[in-house]
Amino acid sequence: MALVFFDLDETLIAGDSDYEWGNYLVSIGKVDGDVYESENARFYHDYRVGNLDVYEFLDFALQPLAKYSYEELCAWREDYIQHCIKPIIKSQALELVEQHRKADDYLAIVTATNQFITEPIKELFDIETLIATEPAMEGGRFTGTVAGTPCFGPGKVTRVKEWLASTNHSLVGSYCYSDSQNDIPLLELVDNPITVDADEKLSAYAMQKGWEQLQLK
Repeated sequence: MALVFFDLDETLIAGDSDYEWGNYLVSIGKVDGDVYESENARFYHDYRVGNLDVYEFLDFALQPLAKYSYEELCAWREDYIQHCIKPIIKSQALELVEQHRKADDYLAIVTATNQFITEPIKELFDIETLIATEPAMEGGRFTGTVAGTPCFGPGKVTRVKEWLASTNHSLVGSYCYSDSQNDIPLLELVDNPITVDADEKLSAYAMQKGWEQLQLK
């Protein structure tokens, strides 16, 4: 049994769940459309080119969670999953997950997108573990701040190592699948790094390293 880490955005789904959540909030009028849409696009561009300031982004992205009740957010999230996420699930990604499941591997999603958004996406893939950026809560409401280390870039390695320390899992024979240059630290942690629909920088790096590269789109 091997440990298998899957990035989520642009790896298992053909889009970015954080970016899509922002667009969804704009579409239902829960954030200032012009301002939020512009900032959402700016941060997404920074992420794609490898220049994202994750703390600046989280200050922006987690604020809407603090403005509404948990019950309201859950209702919107259900609609968002149905209309924004299910249509962009990669069918070949489902097949890849099932291939590892049939091999009796242990599956985990490791994502920079926050846990509130990604918990139901994990359920769609029937994956055991989610390691994600955690939005802080107090008194049953989100505070708009992050709890612990953001699960982004080198922070993914930190969070995975914290998780490993609390489990009996080993990295011997482990896999990681990702599309993004931001995940190079996590890909280098495992025995079998594999790119999925890789961005230009990651593809070039993987070619240098001799890593396997998949196209699932």
